[in-house]
Amino acid sequence: MHAAGHAPPPPPAQLNRHMVVNKKAYARLDMIGKGGSSRVFRVLNHANELYAIKRVSLDKTDAETMNGYMNEIALLKRLEGNSRIIRLIDSELKAGPGGSKGHLLLVMECGEIDLARLLTEQMKDPLNMVWVAYYWQQMLQAVHVIHEEKIVHSDLKPANFVLVKGQLKLIDFGIANAIANDTTNIQRDHQVIGTVNYMSPEAIELPDGMRRLKVGRPSDVWSLGCILYQMIYGQPPFQHLSVYQKMKAIPDGSHVIDFPEDSIPQIPASRSGGEEHAPPRKLDHLKRRVRRDVIASMKSCLCRNPKERATIPELSDQDWLAMKEPERPSLQQLLAHDETIINPYYMRQLLEYGIMLGKGAGISPEALAREAERLVGELKSTVFSDASLSHIHNS
Repeated sequence: MHAAGHAPPPPPAQLNRHMVVNKKAYARLDMIGKGGSSRVFRVLNHANELYAIKRVSLDKTDAETMNGYMNEIALLKRLEGNSRIIRLIDSELKAGPGGSKGHLLLVMECGEIDLARLLTEQMKDPLNMVWVAYYWQQMLQAVHVIHEEKIVHSDLKPANFVLVKGQLKLIDFGIANAIANDTTNIQRDHQVIGTVNYMSPEAIELPDGMRRLKVGRPSDVWSLGCILYQMIYGQPPFQHLSVYQKMKAIPDGSHVIDFPEDSIPQIPASRSGGEEHAPPRKLDHLKRRVRRDVIASMKSCLCRNPKERATIPELSDQDWLAMKEPERPSLQQLLAHDETIINPYYMRQLLEYGIMLGKGAGISPEALAREAERLVGELKSTVFSDASLSHIHNS
């Protein structure tokens, strides 16, 4: 517990401004987020512990939205104690004056930074697979928790995850997106637009408002795949397209997603007043090769057909997460169908055969090509048979 003198003093205008939830008073420090009918404040409790209070104005709230709020609160209470879900400390529905709807107050853990901001900071550094594996596993664990509760988020993006004391936590369940908006993190304004980047093909509605397919757990796996892609390459797979182009490309199976062999950090574009001053700058000298099994993981998330996507348990059980070295391909896997390996023993036989052919009658180029193919096939079957391998070692 911190001594009172260690807490940052609030500005003079905010002295003695308290928020009360279920008869417990919290000292308001500053506003850390706002969205629509809600405001989020950093507060201190009587023991000088830091929390976030979200105050939702219910004036314009319809029954469906209100029901969403209540469902989300009930789920947060049910999952209390789970280390991958943000903790709801307390909540109160306060009636307004003169019979107005009043406010909903939520006291929650306060996140230090959200994953969206963390990824922006990380994009200028070389690819660090220990960092990627650490947070990717925590994301998988968090989403697995809600899937076990039979909840599909369907709108996952980096801003849905915050760091609390270094641990990644999911701050909402996609039920009441108004609660998700900037619930416990600091300055969500950099994430105002761009959620299309992480939307699955089936979550994008057709022009007549119909969905292509039922949105199930695989929809969240697609979104997680987009986040993993961003962790590896610095931006999600459809970032370079306009919103309209994204809406077309994401469900389009003929639009090929690029998985470069190298990860190249970049300094993001500098902006002020909404205008770009300098374009992003690639730092080629810091490029790193991306493991093949990591590319395979991303591809297994980003299949257009939801049935073909990996499941979260499958994604959680991959060698690269434990930093195991990928298995080296065998010699047979590395060779093309018309290639083989030859050692001095067989090379001598081949030369003798060639000399013998040369002494005989002239041979046409076509016959020579056929003979070469036959010899490669013969050598291939001989070289890769166990008997011949022991023969090679003994010769």
